[in-house]
Amino acid sequence: MALLKAARAADVPTLDVVAPGLVVEAGTATASASAAVAMVKSGAAAEGGGRFSVIGHRGKGMNALASADPRMQEVRENTVRSFNDAARFPVDYVEFDVQVTKDGCPIIFHDNFIFTQQDGKISQKRVTDINLEDFLQYGPQNEQGKVGKPLLRRLKDGRMVNWNVQSEDALCTLQEAFEKVSPRLGFNVELKFDDSLEYQEEELTRILQAILKVISEHAKDRPILFSSFQPDAAQLMRKLQGTYPVYFLTNGGTELYTDVRRNSLEEAVKLCLASGMQGIVSEARGIFRHPGAVPKIKEANLSLLTYGTLNNVPEAVYMQHLMGVNGVIVDLVPEITDAVSELIALPEPDVEVDNLSNQAARGDTTPNFSQREISFLLKLIPELVQ
Repeated sequence: MALLKAARAADVPTLDVVAPGLVVEAGTATASASAAVAMVKSGAAAEGGGRFSVIGHRGKGMNALASADPRMQEVRENTVRSFNDAARFPVDYVEFDVQVTKDGCPIIFHDNFIFTQQDGKISQKRVTDINLEDFLQYGPQNEQGKVGKPLLRRLKDGRMVNWNVQSEDALCTLQEAFEKVSPRLGFNVELKFDDSLEYQEEELTRILQAILKVISEHAKDRPILFSSFQPDAAQLMRKLQGTYPVYFLTNGGTELYTDVRRNSLEEAVKLCLASGMQGIVSEARGIFRHPGAVPKIKEANLSLLTYGTLNNVPEAVYMQHLMGVNGVIVDLVPEITDAVSELIALPEPDVEVDNLSNQAARGDTTPNFSQREISFLLKLIPELVQ
């Protein structure tokens, strides 16, 4: 029997990127939890199959500069150092955000704008409006003795803070990641676009082809999967190549958008089936609020991953495994990989990481929980989802 590593919901780090308005009434959460148990009893969890995967969010974890938890400022996110730090733990992939600079170079950076301070004034530039040389001048520098521009970050509440972490590293390109990161790690490449902008197909094609060029030249045998919140970009990436799986990223109905394709798990399934995509990455709250969507996703032969702050709570991760989720994207890589150590196997350095798109063909690893243990997990769900 898998050993639970207890954690209180109150211990979850307060992240500065949590989407607002995610409130679920306790009654709704309880009903969702009951549905989850029904799925487990009916064998729906077994339909997912495959070894459970843990994926490092932006490497060993994102930087939450508003959090009081020092683990959230441990190492600079989306850097070679963060990726290799994650590789010391049994994760299959690291997830990171890729944008393309004005001069056509794919770089790894999450935010739409990059900020610095010059002569006492804050300066901002859109990442995709600057050239590679300018981008690499921000923050820590690889060249000894060279000092980069101070790097600031704007939080969700509008506050501007110094982007300081305990273990620094320079900003990097997608090519550098392929060249310098442990070859045993797969890459979950999030195709990053600005929700406030409209993109024409010609522009999307230019951006995606720049990314594919780097991958075709440097990927070698490294497992790769693409994901994107931008429906048109996800569809186009599936059309442009058939080598690597494409997953659609969704909030799972926890936020509403003008584009209806982004507003529910049901719409995500429709988009994937219409476009030939291989999987969905949902906010974990969306899965807990709508557990009945999980067997429908499995029936559609789609893989299912989740992200979000609930994935830093071991009990929530265990429950998702019981529900049939194939893997979780997490910030607290050491803690979560330790907590679910019996559900995952440490990959050997010379063994190729399995592709998540092929998980349905492998055996099930669902742990054998007693009814009492499942009841314990369910009691946590209402508090966690709220």
